[in-house]
Amino acid sequence: MTTKIRNQRNAMRSVATIATLVITTFLLSACGGESTETLPNTASSSDSINYTGPTPASDDVQNFKLSVWDNLVQDNRCGSCHGTGGQSPTFVDSENINTAYSQANSVVSLSNPSQSLMVTKVAGGHNCWTSSDAVCADILTTYISNWAGGSSNSAKTIELSAPAIKDPGNTVPFPTDTDDFETYVYTPLLEKYCSDCHGDSGQTPYIASSNIETAYEQSKSRINLATPENSRFVVRLAFDAHNCWSADCQSDAAEMESAILALSAEQELEPVDADLVTSKALVLDNDGLLANAGGRFEDNIIALYEFKAGDGQTAFDTSGVSPALNLTLSGNVDWVGGWGVDMGPAVQTDQGGTVPAGKAQGSTADSRKLHTLLTGTGEYAIEAWVAPGNITQEDARIVTYSGSASTRNMTLSQSLQRYEVLHRSSTSDENTPFATQDGDKLLQATLQHVVVNYSPGTGRQIFVNGQQSGDIDPDDAGLLSEWDNSFALVLGNETDGKSAWQGAIRMVAIHDRALTPSQIQANFEVGVGQKFFLLFSVSELVGLNDSFIVFEVSQFDSFSYRFTSPFFISLDETVEPSNIPLQGMRLGINGKEATVGQAWANLDLVLDSEFYEPGTGQPLSRLGTIIALENGPESDEFFLTFDRLGSEEYSRTEPVLPQTASPADLPASSSIGLKTFDEINESMARMTGVSKTQAAVTSTFNTVKQQLPTIENIDGFLSSHQMAVTQMAIQYCDALISDGQARADFFPGFNFSAPPATAFEHGGKSLITDRLLERFVGVNLSTQPTALEVETEVGDLIAKLSDCGVDGCAEDRTETIVKASCAAVLGSATTLVQ
Repeated sequence: MTTKIRNQRNAMRSVATIATLVITTFLLSACGGESTETLPNTASSSDSINYTGPTPASDDVQNFKLSVWDNLVQDNRCGSCHGTGGQSPTFVDSENINTAYSQANSVVSLSNPSQSLMVTKVAGGHNCWTSSDAVCADILTTYISNWAGGSSNSAKTIELSAPAIKDPGNTVPFPTDTDDFETYVYTPLLEKYCSDCHGDSGQTPYIASSNIETAYEQSKSRINLATPENSRFVVRLAFDAHNCWSADCQSDAAEMESAILALSAEQELEPVDADLVTSKALVLDNDGLLANAGGRFEDNIIALYEFKAGDGQTAFDTSGVSPALNLTLSGNVDWVGGWGVDMGPAVQTDQGGTVPAGKAQGSTADSRKLHTLLTGTGEYAIEAWVAPGNITQEDARIVTYSGSASTRNMTLSQSLQRYEVLHRSSTSDENTPFATQDGDKLLQATLQHVVVNYSPGTGRQIFVNGQQSGDIDPDDAGLLSEWDNSFALVLGNETDGKSAWQGAIRMVAIHDRALTPSQIQANFEVGVGQKFFLLFSVSELVGLNDSFIVFEVSQFDSFSYRFTSPFFISLDETVEPSNIPLQGMRLGINGKEATVGQAWANLDLVLDSEFYEPGTGQPLSRLGTIIALENGPESDEFFLTFDRLGSEEYSRTEPVLPQTASPADLPASSSIGLKTFDEINESMARMTGVSKTQAAVTSTFNTVKQQLPTIENIDGFLSSHQMAVTQMAIQYCDALISDGQARADFFPGFNFSAPPATAFEHGGKSLITDRLLERFVGVNLSTQPTALEVETEVGDLIAKLSDCGVDGCAEDRTETIVKASCAAVLGSATTLVQ
């Protein structure tokens, strides 16, 4: 798709949005007696400013107008300062688009939009029109990328640059207990001044929770022990004037800084072992080179959530398509480090109150852009990176554009290990799910890339981790003309809060076109979350200029970092390594080697021109690893150690293994085992003679399979296992007794047509009990009931069920009693034990 066509479509989107807003405004104004909130004009359309100046001098000027000028010319964005006669640069000059174009080129980098001066200036706090500077920067990057014709469909490259060179230094660790934190920071400041908003029943982060452990964990990432003045707690007071407790925010910030300084002073420095062979040191947030350069296909995104804010109650829509469909976080929602939010269940507070299950919801007015744009194209794609909290939740909404639990336009939901899609069209019912198969178990409690496609040509499709599920939409593809424009976009729940989903959401994008399989695969391969390149300098060790070992690093979650894909490179392209040995590479954090996650400890290779390519480097390993977060990405200091690199060696002494203790005597284990799910199914099939492939049997087995025993240890038997076994037994016995020939063969001589009063008389009962004992119970064991005891129990059951009272028995009562007797024996321990 050409840039011109794409920008024309963007302009058409904006016109559609304006039309919707105009109609809405008219309708509201006609409702006398109602007060309405006056919203800022954030419509991205040239219609909002009636441009009457000279025509664009070239196609590129026209592209600039549609992608950038139209979106920024309003007074509530850049027009009031950088418009006609305003301050330089006048890149939204409303009288001459060609002049504006020329001025914009002085503050824009089309080859690297995110590094444009226009972007970095706003990212640094210059007149952002939202509450988040980062969000404005992302939106500006999108506008400039569209102007450049370099949408995210085009893979961008990253130019590596050398970081500041510094030695690993003495680091200040957080204490392992909460005592010092409670003494210096929590009690005098957080509990006293922040508990109204950030207590147990307030908003995240819970830095003033009555549970000191929770408060400590939530506060660590906001405290910098090495440089207390850079702590988030201090910055929020000093620069954001965030909930100062006195009239002087600077004084409050100084008080907070002093408290953190006192906490830091109590900790002992951790020096680096002088004998180690170490690289130079880096801090992720300060020295990392942002690696989120692109490669994603984003040409048709109309709503985008990357959760970069990291705190607050708003998940910002950074698609750049107006109006911004921002989502308000409520209930049990917490931010995930490295971009994301975690949706939790409803919880009881220590004060006896309840925090409802988490959700993120947009307004119906802003959500209307989904209706306008998606009904216009007749197709869509929902793209999400999610990590389900478990595989047991059902009817749990991940992404939904709906009005309640029973009314919707489109929904992506979880039901056990299935992804489900509910969707309203002219040919489908809005509450009939299209889902992945139970047996495929595509939904796992781990980070997954999920895409829902809908188009008139293919209907609904589901892709998981880049691969199509293979399920065929049973409904014919229809039109979206019946969609309701009064619904709201919600993540993690329904609008009525009755369909909560638990798990982490790392990214959500709504596209107004279905994605192709190749586009979905490309987006999956790019990954998700904030990623950096860390360049560890090893020039002094290898004797080559500008030499680094580079890792791709991300904050995996709120508790760990992910390091992967290390390679060696010199930024001096005239340099190539020659026969440089590298052995035993390890990660160091805050003055010491990490205790776990040393995936490259056994690395043994040679850096040499035979394997090295100038400008690209030499790969060292395909392995990745996870190491624990300690102080947070703002202050955790990383470095590398080597057993050997070049001429430098470290004589590593492996720790002495402790003597093996004498094994303790364990309690006596059971002499019997437990059949697993597949063995139970096979046993019931053989004992009853009913095929495992019988439709009702197969359906029941697939439904309860996860609820059946998975290990043979009798100590692991649960009540839920027995319930599943009972359901299987009932289904097998129903299939057996409902088949006239099968039951006649199994219970020869028994009259199923007779009423209970006569069917079980004169030996009729024995025809049932003897056959069940023969086929189901088998040889007596010393630990199981005798045949007589089983026969007595089943006989008593038959007698009780044969008593139908004064109204008499139903015609099929005898058949029902035999089914119950069969299920009672088949579902007993005789089936489970082996």
